[in-house]
Amino acid sequence: MQSRRAVLATPFLLGLAAKGAAAQAYPARPVRIVVPFPPGGSTDITARLIAARLQEKWGQSVVVDNRAGGDGIIGTSAVTQSAPDGYTLLLAASALPIAAAGRRRMPYDVEKDLAPITLLGTISNVLIVHESVPARTVQEFVALARARPGALNFASAGASTGQRYAFELMKQQLGIDVVHVPFRGGAPAGQALISGQVESMIVNGLEAMPLIQTGKARPLAVTTKDRIPSLPDVPTLAETVMPGLDVSVWQAVFSRGGTPEPIIAKLNTDIRAVVAEPAVTQRMRELGLTVRTTSPAELGAFLKHELETWTRVARAAGIQED
Repeated sequence: MQSRRAVLATPFLLGLAAKGAAAQAYPARPVRIVVPFPPGGSTDITARLIAARLQEKWGQSVVVDNRAGGDGIIGTSAVTQSAPDGYTLLLAASALPIAAAGRRRMPYDVEKDLAPITLLGTISNVLIVHESVPARTVQEFVALARARPGALNFASAGASTGQRYAFELMKQQLGIDVVHVPFRGGAPAGQALISGQVESMIVNGLEAMPLIQTGKARPLAVTTKDRIPSLPDVPTLAETVMPGLDVSVWQAVFSRGGTPEPIIAKLNTDIRAVVAEPAVTQRMRELGLTVRTTSPAELGAFLKHELETWTRVARAAGIQED
């Protein structure tokens, strides 16, 4: 009986040994980090920052590959169609679950076809209004919207963006009717607000600051559970009208689903070590990111929560693209 058990156990032990050896040898060739957005944005900058440090750490080439289009779907598809070996990574953003939440059909399953590695950081969103809006606080803004259903409007960088979804969530939880006005990008939306074409918007903190500094935009609240250093006197939605709310723009690293666990563990350890380097942390802070890394399991749970939240928001708002 003991001999039979030993024979049965041998393939299993050999498999574990092979996986362990693969992780020790990883990476044995160049690694590609796919960024599903154009060059020059904060996600692209983060990817290149991390790639340079990993290249030094590993002694292997780490290439950033920009595959923009389709709200991140094109680049993400490239990763989900790659081999599950850790040599093709995805530097994703909060657009990942939002794109899935608002579409009937997707070329991949976000949870099954991607393997979480680590969260990198988050950026707070800020609710801002044009100076002509007679609301000095978020409570006054909510009261105004309730008194005048459909009279106020809000801009977004597009119909399927995190800015739009965050505002829709606020509308749903507070029971207010504010009309959505989509633009083709954050810059046109911001210009429309400071020119007075639209009255409000939710935008990430880094992009909000130049608008606020014009004197034409007034910040009313931030969407994360904590206040942000750049706007210390601006309260959170959680402490004013939406208890428990914690919504942010985020960046994270994934591999192809099915990537061996030892390689996932190595990637998690090495990427978190790189992000913890003072120079890398400082540069990420300059991009507006609050550095926050996680275990693969923690990122998986976070992604699941994001998918559930934004799917509910999309259904309630009637957002459903083909």
